[in-house]
Amino acid sequence: MAAVPDPHPTSNGDPLIRSTGLTKTYGEVTAVRDLDLAVGRGEVYGFLGPNGAGKTTTLRMLLGLIHPTSGSAEVLGRPPGDPEGLVRVGAMVEEPAFYPYLTGRDNLRVITRYAGLSEDGIDEALGTVELLPRADSKFKTYSQGMKQRLGIAAALLKGPDLLILDEPTNGLDPAGMVEMRTLIRHLGTGERTVLLSSHLLAEVQQICDRVGVISKGRLVFEGSVDELRGRAAVAIRAEPLDLARRRAEEVLGPGRVEVRDGELVVDAEPAEVPALNRELVLADVQVSELRPASRSLEEAFLQLTGEGGDDDEG
Repeated sequence: MAAVPDPHPTSNGDPLIRSTGLTKTYGEVTAVRDLDLAVGRGEVYGFLGPNGAGKTTTLRMLLGLIHPTSGSAEVLGRPPGDPEGLVRVGAMVEEPAFYPYLTGRDNLRVITRYAGLSEDGIDEALGTVELLPRADSKFKTYSQGMKQRLGIAAALLKGPDLLILDEPTNGLDPAGMVEMRTLIRHLGTGERTVLLSSHLLAEVQQICDRVGVISKGRLVFEGSVDELRGRAAVAIRAEPLDLARRRAEEVLGPGRVEVRDGELVVDAEPAEVPALNRELVLADVQVSELRPASRSLEEAFLQLTGEGGDDDEG
């Protein structure tokens, strides 16, 4: 699998987010380097990378909160931070901050007044994130999950076409993570696009349509989760192993056969497997097991970034 990102998303229409050569340096430190990103309409896009890989810096540039050192980007067809684009963007970058002694509803009222928005959408936003029963409780009494959901409610007040969420499950317990994943998947239905940054592999695998993997400021992969894991493979337990490997290489080619943990792993389509099995048997190879095998998301992530992925359940 090539590590070069594909700048053409699979979703319909032009990308809602597109960057070309986006770079941000702080003195001698390069936080983001030559980033080519493409996020299409109506998808949940997972921006995956280890902590410190450049995810939040990228989101801040896309929102116009900081300026790139070089390169360019468009968000909803406008430069980052352009008022005509921002009016259609909702965002929660890092942990949301609210007035602790105000209720959830009153905190959203403050935001609508500062932003020049109508208060009519407050209850709808609270209902979407399932906070209406606690809307009139003070923010300081909220659990961490409720605080995160109120942050998303604030991002929804404009009825945005694009929702940008930075590590929305940070600090949540397993039950809160499940609730947040369900909410994000719901928010990404229809025409709305969700750009979700995360370092949690399980999170991205369960809710995202496509992913971009960033490592040390560089985009090292862009595509579906299945593409990230690589094409399907077949594991074959056979004896003698050396003879099985040689015969499989004669049938499929040496670039599609490897020995892993005492068995063959072959890059083969399902339709090729019966013929391969027949050839092995004809070569006096004893085949005791055939099963699907592909590398895990963790293995793919490790190969791309050189780091282990955190499992949110561990």
